[in-house]
Amino acid sequence: MRTVSQKRTSNTKYTPQPTSNRFTYILAGVALLVVVVVVVVAILWQRGGDEPRNDGYGSVNNSAVELVVQGDGVVQLAVPGASRTVDIFEDPMCPFCGQLEVKHGQELAQKIDNGTIGIRYHMVVLPQLNEASASGNYSSRAVAASHCVSNSADAVVYSAFHATLFSSEFQPKENGDTDHSDAELADMAKQNGASEEIADCITSGSMATVAAADAETARAALAASGAAGTPGVLVDGSLVDALRDSGWVESIG
Repeated sequence: MRTVSQKRTSNTKYTPQPTSNRFTYILAGVALLVVVVVVVVAILWQRGGDEPRNDGYGSVNNSAVELVVQGDGVVQLAVPGASRTVDIFEDPMCPFCGQLEVKHGQELAQKIDNGTIGIRYHMVVLPQLNEASASGNYSSRAVAASHCVSNSADAVVYSAFHATLFSSEFQPKENGDTDHSDAELADMAKQNGASEEIADCITSGSMATVAAADAETARAALAASGAAGTPGVLVDGSLVDALRDSGWVESIG
């Protein structure tokens, strides 16, 4: 009979089993996976997905919206008296500008129609994007086409043209094999309500020199705004993270 105080001794040395280490690694892996999932969910929640917001609204359709070409070719669309101002700097070849238009364009159009905001479009030509087009000068030509359409002073036509210009179906791909000719840009403008005179302006390239100078001014203004690149978006002069904050338009007004 053994008493509690009795001890059994052994010369056998205890060797930890490798399973204990494997279990530790498994726990560490699970913890890392949880952290990754939380980060991904947080990013997706913040971005709110890339689907179009207010889908089905379309571009500006209120005849009370006025188009005013301000200094240096800046195009403003607004109902007179709109209290908030959104400035958007964009290059026609910029894929993130396309994402911005697809995601928030219809949402912005409704706020313009409602008189909540006025938008000022600053068309920029970034050399690296221009050169990344198949023709080597698509951004320049598309900005010139935008200048021609803005001369119509028709906000509804310009808004529809702008929405198509940055749509996923129309916007060329960076380093792609094709982009659009001036004739195709003119045809697209006509499909969105532009006149034959506006189409001739596009195909003739008559606005090319003025548009190039205005785009350079816009590029300097973009740099001065503090934005890292295109799209640069400011609400009442303050930068917003328009690509990551899915609620930035909703929060206006």
